[in-house]
Amino acid sequence: MAIREILTVPDPRLKEVSKPVEGGVTDEIRALMDDMLETMYDAPGIGLAAIQVGVPLRVIVMDLAKEGKEPQPRYFVNPEILPLTEDMAPYEEGCLSVPDIFDEVERPTECRVRYLDYDGFKVDEVATGMYAVCIQHEMDHLEGTLFIDHLSRLKRQRAIDKVKKAKRLHARESA
Repeated sequence: MAIREILTVPDPRLKEVSKPVEGGVTDEIRALMDDMLETMYDAPGIGLAAIQVGVPLRVIVMDLAKEGKEPQPRYFVNPEILPLTEDMAPYEEGCLSVPDIFDEVERPTECRVRYLDYDGFKVDEVATGMYAVCIQHEMDHLEGTLFIDHLSRLKRQRAIDKVKKAKRLHARESA
């Protein structure tokens, strides 16, 4: 397993639409998911899409276990999502590709998720609460959408500018 670099805005690769995984869940895809999970834990975060580490495939990892609790990693290959309700709720979101920026995004409160798991088995389940929010957030990444794309143009630009500024400061301090 290896920790990979997480792409941050305004990297244009984050706007790419990810391609389906062909040929099912292979050892190569499992190795990618293992690396993604290690990268996500190191960051630290609760979800990561493959495109965030520069791989434009429809793969997501997630772990919603509370800090100090036993890890509960989840793996999603070629996930599909369907809203199950018209009910929307705001939730404060953040993103490893938009570090240190948080804002409210409104999303459906529950959805149906279909995907292949780590072992290649088909799963079809209903997501609610934090799971629903997180899977919708990560699914957006697969479509080239960041959570800041749900914000006003002004808030989105401020977020991008803050990330750019932090990168410049970090680069100067590292030099």
